Amino acid sequence: MEVQRLEEQIRGRLNHFPAKTRRVAEYILGNSSEIAFHSISETAEKLSVSRAQLVRVARMLGFDGYADLKNTLKKKLMSQVLPSTADIKPEESSDMALKLCKLEHANIDETYRNMTLHSEEVKKFCDAALSSDAIYCMGWGISSMPAEWLYTRFSELSLKSVLMRRGSLSLIEQARAISENDMLIICELPSYVIEVTEAAEKISQRGTCIVSITDSPAAPICEYSGIHFYVSDHSPLFGSSLIGSMFAVHALTSILAQEMGSEGRRALNEQKENLNDERIYYPSYGLRY
Repeated sequence: MEVQRLEEQIRGRLNHFPAKTRRVAEYILGNSSEIAFHSISETAEKLSVSRAQLVRVARMLGFDGYADLKNTLKKKLMSQVLPSTADIKPEESSDMALKLCKLEHANIDETYRNMTLHSEEVKKFCDAALSSDAIYCMGWGISSMPAEWLYTRFSELSLKSVLMRRGSLSLIEQARAISENDMLIICELPSYVIEVTEAAEKISQRGTCIVSITDSPAAPICEYSGIHFYVSDHSPLFGSSLIGSMFAVHALTSILAQEMGSEGRRALNEQKENLNDERIYYPSYGLRY
C-alpha cells in the first residue's frame, strides 16, 4: 500500500474508530518515523496498548501485520532521507552530512504535512492568541528553546507574553498567575516531563486555552490541550531534533502576523526601527522585518 493512500484512509475513517484504535491511528499519522524505527514493544508501551492491538490496527488498515506496516513506513522515510542510489557516486555513499541534511528536510516535510492536515487548528491558534489577555509559553530542557522563540515572536508583535521555564519557581508555582482569559502554549518533545503535565492539568481546570506543540498524540500533555500541532523530531543523534518544532513556530507566528493586519505591520515596523538604532547596533542595510 502507498503511504499517501494509507494516510487518506486513516483520515477518512478516524472518527469511526474506537478510542484505542483512534489513538494508534493518530500516532501513525503524526509519527511515521518512530513507527518505522522503533520496535513493536516500544510503540505499544508508548501508547499504553498491547502489541496485539497494534497488529489488529495494522490489519484493519489493509496490511498483513504490523511488520508489513512498519516496512512500508520505513521505505517511505528512507526515500525521503537518502538520495537514490542511482543519483550518488560510490565515494559519496558514506557522506553523513548529506544524510543528516536529508533527514532534517524530512522532519520539515512531515511537520508541514501534519500542519496542512490540521489547518483548522491554525485558525483556532490565531483566534485564541488575538483574544487572550496574555500568552504563556512553557518549555523544559530542549523544549524551552522553541518556547522561548514563541515568546520572542509574540513580544515582537506587541502581544503580552510570558516565558515559563524551570528556574527559582517550579512550573506549577508559575502557573498560578494564569487565568481562564489567557492562553498557554506548551512545547514538549521527548523525554516528557512530569512537572509539565501536572502544571497543564492544573491550568486546564480553569478553562484556559491550552495549545500543545509536541511529537505525538500520545504525549501526556495532549490530554489537557484543546489545540494540537504535531512536529517531526526524528534524529539519530542528540535525542530529538528541534528543526520541526522551530519550523512550526516560524510558520504559526508568521501566519498570526498576517492575521493581525495593520496592527501586525505596525508592530514589525517598530521592531525594525529598534534594530536600526545605531546607538545599539551596527548599521544594517536592506533589513527586512
